[in-house]
Amino acid sequence: MVENSGKNGLGVRENNALFAAWLVALLSTLSVLFIGEVLGQTPCVLCWFQRAFMFPLAIILGAGLWYSDSNVWRYGLPLALGGMGIALYHTLLYFGIIPEAIQPCSASGPSCTDQGMVILGLPIPLLAVVAFLTIFILLLQIYRGRNS
Repeated sequence: MVENSGKNGLGVRENNALFAAWLVALLSTLSVLFIGEVLGQTPCVLCWFQRAFMFPLAIILGAGLWYSDSNVWRYGLPLALGGMGIALYHTLLYFGIIPEAIQPCSASGPSCTDQGMVILGLPIPLLAVVAFLTIFILLLQIYRGRNS
């Protein structure tokens, strides 16, 4: 691959960062779809909001990768930041660090404190924070690489 393929093209380092960000978004999207559709675990309200930020990231980052668009960070960063904010709030609620001002998990609906909401010993809201933070950092690398 060429180091820089034009004014709007990505260098090798930025292309690798974008590929990694897309892979995280894609795997996150497929994972929550598997949990919801195959395992039948209904997401809570805050999980739905996080999905609203993650699903478009998989598409936007994939399109940016396909077209080698160095401006993809402009669209991805706000989504990653918004999703990370909701996921962080959800994680703080999960661990009881902040009092529960709203009921994201209703008594009759899904509960994020169930054992089914833990993967590899980590709660899904915390995994979402890690995914959004990883995507955010990788998109910052693209921004820095483009502007250096």
